[in-house]
Amino acid sequence: MPTPDFDLYLVTDRNQTRGRDLLWVLEQALEGGVRAIQLREKDLGGKELFELAEKTRDLCDRYGALLFVNDRIDVALAVDADGVQLGNASIPIKSARDLLGPEKFIGASTHSLAEAKAAELSGAELILFGPVYFTPSKAAYGKPQGLIALKEIVEKISSPVYAIGGIKPENIEEAKQRGIRGVALISAIMSADNPKEATQRILWQLKR
Repeated sequence: MPTPDFDLYLVTDRNQTRGRDLLWVLEQALEGGVRAIQLREKDLGGKELFELAEKTRDLCDRYGALLFVNDRIDVALAVDADGVQLGNASIPIKSARDLLGPEKFIGASTHSLAEAKAAELSGAELILFGPVYFTPSKAAYGKPQGLIALKEIVEKISSPVYAIGGIKPENIEEAKQRGIRGVALISAIMSADNPKEATQRILWQLKR
């Protein structure tokens, strides 16, 4: 099974680019050092998502980055993405593995220790846990889980854990201290005045 070797996992949201072209923002982030992107545009239909995934795949190939597709295994297979990101309402992880084969990544989005353990047992290579901090995009999942819960997840499962939800430059250090593998985020790069510089700053904080 593959092992994630990236610290920063960038999740897309074209509604948070402040009117700028999503692909332009992604290229800026790739120039800044992002090496894993999750294409998460849930409101797009199949054809539109496929076309965007193709263009994102080309961008990622140019920069040696991994492409994950949120939920849509059909699109991930069609563009030969490196993996998928699955949630509670997605196809079961074991079924996804049967479709994707052993060489692709499967990430699981979780909101509790029980969910994280179940995802690990089912074969997920990376676990997203959150929301750690408050963020409007994750408000539907309830109150922030907090750093204590994050630390418990890290201590009780062996799969790499990425913190998500309200991750910003000013709180990365305290999240790192809980033993996470890395962070997943949206607005800190998507909405940044300079996405390239924002990416570089975040990566510096993760590596120092």
